[in-house]
Amino acid sequence: MDHGHTMYFEEWGRPDGLPVVYLHGGPGAAMEGDMRSVHDPGVVRLVMFDQRGCGRSTPAGELAFNDTAHLVDDIERLRSHLGIERWVVSGGSWGSTLALLYAQAHPGRCLALVLRGLFLGTGPEMDWLAEGAPRFFPEAWFEATGAAPGQAPLQRLKALQDAVLAQGDAAASLRAALALARFEWTAAAMQADRAAIDAELTPDYTSAYQRVCCHFLRNGCFIDPDALLAGIDRIRHLPCHIVNGRFDVVCPPAAAWRLKRAWPEAELEIVPMAGHTPTEPAMADALRGVMQRLTGRLATTFRADP
Repeated sequence: MDHGHTMYFEEWGRPDGLPVVYLHGGPGAAMEGDMRSVHDPGVVRLVMFDQRGCGRSTPAGELAFNDTAHLVDDIERLRSHLGIERWVVSGGSWGSTLALLYAQAHPGRCLALVLRGLFLGTGPEMDWLAEGAPRFFPEAWFEATGAAPGQAPLQRLKALQDAVLAQGDAAASLRAALALARFEWTAAAMQADRAAIDAELTPDYTSAYQRVCCHFLRNGCFIDPDALLAGIDRIRHLPCHIVNGRFDVVCPPAAAWRLKRAWPEAELEIVPMAGHTPTEPAMADALRGVMQRLTGRLATTFRADP
């Protein structure tokens, strides 16, 4: 890419199929391989990649030249590199924010949007992780912070973020990173599997993930959320599907409803028995249904580039 960053990406499905790019969450996480299951490999050409500093992109955890504007440019650079004229842009959680920003910057390159677990990047949404989510998962919050919900929650969250970003004490940084990641991942699921979470949160992955995540969150994700909604007119002509879990404790459906109010033409589905995790059965079924309907409509008019 540029400034020393190198992007890792994968393609899956039909080489001449309907192009779909999926943007992972975080910020700072990595490609979600399980998202393949909601796409038909006989119909789509699915593109996934690790954002700057994330997953198998290098250097892991690098914060220099790592902000939202660079990520939007990276998506467009990848599209051009792959020779794709237009594609469906899909994203979950932070990926939904990035999808909206990319579409507004490059509306002519988008066929449609699919947004899951909507995050608009507002201050209250960022504060919710400390002020709201712990009320549903008090024991997990206590394990992460040593405090009960409501006991100076923002100060405790920022103390953990400071520890993650601090230089000079790698052990303390890793402890804080693991604490934050375990809490978030526990809150993301309707029924969290602690063993599976611990297996995923390896030290190398979690350290890089939370460095990037805290870097973005402490900088307001480098966006103006008011401008994000104000920019809807640039993409109002695009089909948009919003899918949110009714019991999403990480990204509650209020943000999805707010986007729907600003974009009445968009389709909103609030899934009754689903949280934030896209692989939960109800959420996976809803996403699979959206992609089947959308690709069914678009595949009849889509012409793959030679």
